[in-house]
Amino acid sequence: MLYFTRWRALGIILTALVVCLCAVPNFFPEAQVKTWPAWAQRRLVLGLDLQGGSYLLLEVDSNYVKKEKLDQIRDDTRKVLREAKIVYTGLNVRNDAVEVRISKEGDLATALSKLRELSQPLGGLLGSSGQRSLEVSDAGGGLIRLSVPQAAVTERIRQTIEQSIQIVERRVNELGTVEPVIQRQGTDRILVQVPGLQDPTRLKELLGKTAKMEFRMVDTSVSPDQAQQGRLPPDSELLMSASPPPVPYVVKKQVLVSGGELSDAQPGFDQRTGEAIVSFKFNTSGARKFAQATAENVGQPFAIVLDNKVISAPVIREPITGGQGQISGSFTVQSANDLAILMRAGALPAPLTVIEERTVGPGLGQDSIEKGELAAYVGSILVIVFMLITYRLFGVFANIAVTINVAMIFGLLSLLNATLTLPGIAGIVLTVGIAVDSNVLIYERIREELRGGRNAISAIDAGFKRALATILDSNITTFIAAAVLFYIGTGPVRGFAVTLGIGIITTVFTAFTLTRLIVAAWVRWKRPQTVPI
Repeated sequence: MLYFTRWRALGIILTALVVCLCAVPNFFPEAQVKTWPAWAQRRLVLGLDLQGGSYLLLEVDSNYVKKEKLDQIRDDTRKVLREAKIVYTGLNVRNDAVEVRISKEGDLATALSKLRELSQPLGGLLGSSGQRSLEVSDAGGGLIRLSVPQAAVTERIRQTIEQSIQIVERRVNELGTVEPVIQRQGTDRILVQVPGLQDPTRLKELLGKTAKMEFRMVDTSVSPDQAQQGRLPPDSELLMSASPPPVPYVVKKQVLVSGGELSDAQPGFDQRTGEAIVSFKFNTSGARKFAQATAENVGQPFAIVLDNKVISAPVIREPITGGQGQISGSFTVQSANDLAILMRAGALPAPLTVIEERTVGPGLGQDSIEKGELAAYVGSILVIVFMLITYRLFGVFANIAVTINVAMIFGLLSLLNATLTLPGIAGIVLTVGIAVDSNVLIYERIREELRGGRNAISAIDAGFKRALATILDSNITTFIAAAVLFYIGTGPVRGFAVTLGIGIITTVFTAFTLTRLIVAAWVRWKRPQTVPI
C-alpha cells in the first residue's frame, strides 16, 4: 500500500495540481479573465443569495389552458362533422364542455363514432389506467357533449409548463444574464432566479407577454366605427393598436401566417427615416404562405397582431416573396429589441402571472458571503488545530490533504461553471469534516495496529489497507444521499447536493492517494522506527 511507482506518483500530483489550477480564475477580476483563452475562462458563478438579483415565481393561467383546449375541440368537431357531411346546429362551448346538436337522427350514431376518434389515451403513467383525453357522450335529443376530464386538463397543464420553461429560458438568456435558474415548481408554477439583475421590471415585461404573433388581413368591408356600433362581421374582430393612443382596427380572424413560423428577428433602423424597426425572416413554410397571402391581397392592408393588439398595419404594395419583412410602429430602441427577443423566443402557450417577486440586493448578498466565509474559516481552523493536537506530524499531513481537497472542490465547480450558493458553502464546510473523518479512521487504525505489536512501517501500511472498506462504505452512503437530494431537490438544495457530492469524490481521492503518497514519501525518507501519532 505504501509503494508508489514514479509514474503513479507523478500522475497523482499532476491530477491534483491541474484540478486545483482550475480554481485560479476565481481569484482574478472578471474583466481580466475574459481576455484569457476560452478554455481558461471557466469560473464559479455566485448564486442569487450571494451576489443579489431577482426572484420571480410565475403561475400558468390554468383557466386559459382549459379554454384553449375547449376551443381546439370545438374547431376539431366542426372539421370532423363537415368532412363527414353531417348537418349540425348550435356548436359552442358551454359549462366546460363542447356541445353540438345533430340535425338528423340517422346521423347521430355516425357523428358519435367520428367524434370519439378525437379521444386519445393519455400519455405517461395515466395511459395505463385507461384514461383518455376526451369524453364524448350522447346527452339526448340529438345533443352530443364533449368534455375534458380533469386528468387530461392536468396533463395539458404539465405540457404547457414544460413548453413555457423552454421559452422563458430563451427569453431570459437573450437579456445576457449569467446562469439564470429556471425550473418547475409544483404543478403549475415556474421559478425564475436571475443573479445580478437588480431591476426586475424589464424581466417581468418580457415574461408577462404571451407573445402570440399572427399576420392577418384587415377587414375593409366595414369601418371601425361601424364595428363598434355592432355591425361587426362574424369572421372578423375588433382589435386596438398596441401604441398609444389606441386606434381600433377590424381584423379578420383567419391567420395567414403564425409567429411560430418565424426563423429570426433582429432590431435595426430604417435607412430612410432612421426610426427603430424590427426585421423578421420566415422559415420555408412561412415564406411560402406569406408570399401567397401578399400576392393575393396587393393593395390591401394586413395587420401584424401581438397578443391581440395591432402593432402595425401596412398596406401590401407588392408580393413579398423573399420571406423577409420589417415592422415599424413608433418603437424605441429598447422596445424594438424587446419585440425581437419575444419573436425569436416564440410565444408562450399560456399567459404567466407573477405571484411572488423578491429582489436581493448586492449588499445582502455580500453579507451572506462574509458570514459564509467566517463560518468556513472558523470551522477549518478548529479542524486544523484538532488534527495538530491529536495526531501531531500526521495531523500536518492530514491538514495538507484537506487544503488540497478544498482547492480541488473549487476547481471542479469552476470547471463545471457551477453556481455557488450559501447552501453550497455549507456543503463545502461539511466536506472538510468528512475529509478529516477519513484521516481520523486511518490514523486510529494505525494506532490499533501499533498496539497489536506491529512495527512502524507495517502498522502504517495495515492502517491504510484496513480502513479502506470502512471509508468507502461511509462515503458511498453519503454520496447516495447527495444524489437523492440532487434528484428530488430544487434550487439551494441542489447546490448543497452538488458541492457535497463533489467533495466526497475529492475526499476519497485525497485520503487514499494523496495522503498515502505524502506518508509513503515520509516513510521512504525517514525510515521511522516509531510513528509520531
